[in-house]
Amino acid sequence: MAASHATAGSCPNRAVLLAVTCLGQFMVLLDNTVVGAALPDMQHRLHTQLTGLQWIVDAYVLLVAMLLLSGGVFADRFGRKRVYLTGVAVFTVASLVCSLAPSLGWLIAGRVLQGIGAAALSPASLALLVAAYPVPQERIKAIGLWAGFSGIGLAAGPVAGGVLTDAFGWPAIFLVNLPIGVILLLAGLRTLEETRNPSAPAIDVPGTVLSVLAVGALTYGLIEGGARGWTSPVILSGFTAAVILLAAFVAVETRRSAPMLPLRLFRQRLFTVSNTAMVVVGFALMGSSFFFSQFFVYVQGSSILRAGLQTLPVSLAMVIVSPYAGRLAARYGFRIVVTTGLALAGLGLLALGLVHADTGYGNVWWRLGVVGTGFALTMSPLTGAAIQAVDPQEGGLASGISSTTRQIGAVLGVALLGAVVRIRQSGGASFETGLNSAFLAAGIVTLATAVFTGLWLTRSKPTEGSTAPQRSTDPDVVTTSNEAPVNSH
Repeated sequence: MAASHATAGSCPNRAVLLAVTCLGQFMVLLDNTVVGAALPDMQHRLHTQLTGLQWIVDAYVLLVAMLLLSGGVFADRFGRKRVYLTGVAVFTVASLVCSLAPSLGWLIAGRVLQGIGAAALSPASLALLVAAYPVPQERIKAIGLWAGFSGIGLAAGPVAGGVLTDAFGWPAIFLVNLPIGVILLLAGLRTLEETRNPSAPAIDVPGTVLSVLAVGALTYGLIEGGARGWTSPVILSGFTAAVILLAAFVAVETRRSAPMLPLRLFRQRLFTVSNTAMVVVGFALMGSSFFFSQFFVYVQGSSILRAGLQTLPVSLAMVIVSPYAGRLAARYGFRIVVTTGLALAGLGLLALGLVHADTGYGNVWWRLGVVGTGFALTMSPLTGAAIQAVDPQEGGLASGISSTTRQIGAVLGVALLGAVVRIRQSGGASFETGLNSAFLAAGIVTLATAVFTGLWLTRSKPTEGSTAPQRSTDPDVVTTSNEAPVNSH
């Protein structure tokens, strides 16, 4: 077995490791969406507009997206337990900073610090899991539970945020992370065993810096474009800088012997398509979730608590479906499950684009349920597909890339769908009409991606001369570098 798995078998209780890693990822993804329910309260108490709300969300997601790749490499190189617990500590302290923030600027600063902690915590949690489950079929089930449970955190955020904000105000949504963080630190220090990959690449400083600057410039242009004007010099300069920096990033990564993002991984069709689809999952789910509570509060006149509870069908659908998504993928294959999930989510978003101020809740809840069911079917199989497409030695890197693509999608979802709303409003449309357009746009993109995965979510034959392990071209066959193919049926 590979060196990175050398100590995994001595872990006294893999169930405890599974619980610790799942809870950590749950906390990260909960924080992705728990803020959504509190946005109306933040807007009122912090005296900010839509642009400010976008920065509250994207300051966190943006830092996660920009640093996740480095977090995966750090975990493999310096120890997955060490990086995981460091991430938990930073995230917990940052949550305290957010809860005590007296102004918008301080809150955004705290969210940036939270993003840094999450970028270490998230890939390390999955890398720990992959190292502890070297048998392919066991690993698939473990990843399914990890992705499913963390997906529940993504869906449960609006409900938890609504309850906490209504009872105690928006700072409470960050205070809830403190006891979770303390529990994870105590349990992790006592139960987790260190694993690492001695052959992990060195830290790619130029690649990391260029990726940070490129994604940062793009996000700035997308968020500020509505307020400053899409043709203003500063916005056009931001987009131009993003393109130049992205080109420089690709050029640097192509020439480095140990790049942060090995482009050879994208020779595997399964890896490329699964990560592309993960961008859309982050885009549509996070982008639409950003507006759920605002729709119920500002369009239908609900209270913050009621608005949080009204999003419950999304959470319930993900709670019920997520634990089964990995098993369904193991039985029927990644392509069938992912394509079905994206189709359902896309249809649900299109249906949400047709709701209005006078639409009764009895005709809204099922649309939210369809969206939740669809995305629950996609996240676990897409994560599993990305992991299975690469050498097990690169599990930390692959998990970092998979998480990064989802977070980049989330950044773009909040920024672009927010831009859709602002553009519609600038043309004289109401906030309600702008939201309808945003949901319809998200639905169209998601349905188009369902067609894409239906056609292309399969394994490709190894490129001639590649050093990657030989893999089956059947998407339903799982292989590792040292084992014969195991049919997932």
